[in-house]
Parts: sequence; C-alpha cells; structure tokens
Amino acid sequence: MPATNLLSSTKRIGTGLSFVIFPIVFVFAFSVHPGLLHPHFLAPSELILRARGASGLLHFGHALVTLDTALLVVVALHFMKLLDHTAVAWAGFLGGALAVLGSLTLAADKGALCLTMSALTELSDTEFMNMMPGLLAIFSKHGWLVLIWGILLLPIGFGIQAIALLKSKALSSWQSLLFFVGVLLIGTPDGVEIVNLTASILMTIAFVPYGIQIIRTPLQCS
Repeated sequence: MPATNLLSSTKRIGTGLSFVIFPIVFVFAFSVHPGLLHPHFLAPSELILRARGASGLLHFGHALVTLDTALLVVVALHFMKLLDHTAVAWAGFLGGALAVLGSLTLAADKGALCLTMSALTELSDTEFMNMMPGLLAIFSKHGWLVLIWGILLLPIGFGIQAIALLKSKALSSWQSLLFFVGVLLIGTPDGVEIVNLTASILMTIAFVPYGIQIIRTPLQCS
C-alpha cells in the first residue's frame, strides 16, 4: 500500500510540475529570440541567416523546447482524463490525441530546423553559403519534412480541449479562457515572437497556480 501511495504521489507531483515548467520554458525560449521588439514575418532564407547568427542562449532555448514537448503530452493526457466523465469527454479525447501528435511534431520541428543549425556555428561563411541550397530545401519543408506542418495539430488539439474545459467547467473559467487565447496565439509564425511570448505568459498565469494546486491537493487527481 505505501508503494502504491508513493507511485500516486509521484505521478501527481510530476503532473503538477509539468504544468508549472512547460509554460515557463516557453516564456524563456521566446524571450531570447532576436528582434523581439521589431516583429515581421521571416522568409526561409531569413530564418536560416537568423539561426546562423543566433546566440548560444537561443540554441539552448530551442533545446529546452524540444524536451518540453514531453511535458505537453502530460498536459494533454491530464486534460483528457479530467474531461473523461463529462458531457464533452469525446472532445477531450480528440483534442488530447491531436495535441499529442502536435507535440511530437514540435519535437521533430525543433530537431530538424533548430538543433541542426547549432552544429553549423563553427563553419566559415564560405562553407555555410555553399550549404544554402540544401538548407533552403530543409527550411522550405521539402520532401517528407512537409510532415512538420503537423505542428498545427498542437494548437488545434489544445484549442478543442480548452473549449471543452470551458463548457464543462472542469477547470476555472478564467484559466480555461487564458488557455484558449494562449493556444490560439502560440502558433504564430516565426519573426513575430512577441506574440508567442505573450501567449506563453498567458498560459503561465493560467497553469502555474493550477500545477501548484495539483501538487498540494492529492485528491484532485485521485
């Protein structure tokens, strides 16, 4: 019995920490992007050159987001369970499934388009420019990289869950509303990270207290 209680407590604390950590990581990652206060949408070639001149802090942020995708899966599954015995259970399930697929695609996106660029920082300008045709094909999502567009499933899935949470009142209305607005804005394309940062802050406001509540209240997840 003690072992069962320990396992339940570990799951509960892990779930609560996921809600605390994941939005804070997003806030950090988006806040270290260059040109934050000069937003404009970037073409693939501009994205490549920005990544070329990126600081180690930006690459670190991308690495954290890659790991953060695991916490997004925990969040999606938690909401799926929370909505399981409500009138909108199917919406919770569908939204969770889409969000999990979107989370996996986000990890692939960061690996293919961000972490790989950190390996090229020590190349000379000539060597780097010789790679531009291949890099443009990658950043334009040619070939099977088209699957990276599956990242759109993340805000769609979480959006469905946010609406379900609002309708069922399984989560406080203000938290569900901030969650919904946040996921609508979080998928804004590269170059206007100030919008993504705003979305991350909204989700931090909504989820950090919720995560702490889960940690402090064992019965909430029982």
